Amino acid sequence: MKKTFFLLLLLCIFSSSHAQEKDWRLGIQMWTFHISNFHDALYRVDSTGLTTIEVYPGQKLGGGLLGVFGPTMDATQRKTVRDWLTKHQIKVHAFGVVVCDKPEEWDAYFAFAKEMSIPIITAEPAKAHLDIVNELAGKYGIKVAIHDHPKPSLYWHPDSVLAAASGRPNIGACADIGHWVRNGLDPVDCLKKLEGKVYGLHVKDVAEFGNPKADDVVFGNGKSNIAGVLKELKRQRFKGFFSIEHEANWITNVHDVIADAQYFQQQLKQLK
Repeated sequence: MKKTFFLLLLLCIFSSSHAQEKDWRLGIQMWTFHISNFHDALYRVDSTGLTTIEVYPGQKLGGGLLGVFGPTMDATQRKTVRDWLTKHQIKVHAFGVVVCDKPEEWDAYFAFAKEMSIPIITAEPAKAHLDIVNELAGKYGIKVAIHDHPKPSLYWHPDSVLAAASGRPNIGACADIGHWVRNGLDPVDCLKKLEGKVYGLHVKDVAEFGNPKADDVVFGNGKSNIAGVLKELKRQRFKGFFSIEHEANWITNVHDVIADAQYFQQQLKQLK
């Protein structure tokens, strides 16, 4: 009943938005619920009313299954996880953030994503791996969205993401706007630099600009300028995914995520 209520609420808000924004997919990066195993975290997703997720490698499976989410899952585990997703009516819109030590490790992640019907891998490839990553993305029909962690991450600045994507048509950006703010970068300016290459976003609001340790806050209470971000993405005719990543109040953050989603939809409704 609770999930039905929130689904109806989100549907009503979406129905009044412009056609272009109906292609925008708002979900949850499962790191938000990483204190739970994957099986139990799906119930937390249910409580938010959202129906899409970005999974991450390494989350314990739970639900009677040993092991963690990722390419090491055997056939039985993969089928069981797909059954769980069907039961909860949840779709996976991305998988990451993937990091590989050796170039030969990437193929297993692409093959896994293909089998699990995941269209995008978010990743932070070493520079030496970029060509093989782009090649595998083309082979498997899966886009790669480079994620930005804070300094001294290789991709903390959008210029480094642009350089990585240059000449590699299967590579774009997963814009983590909260980390940009922590790095002292304006997220709207960063998105302008990446125009045409943004495949998805990790959406978080953070309390302070230029503080690498700034806390996550409920959307609308921080410095991420989510309203400005959405306006810029509308201008770019963006079509992609949004993953709420709320890295605070780990035990009780379901209510924060609900508030985040409601704020996001309110801002979406106000786009002109």
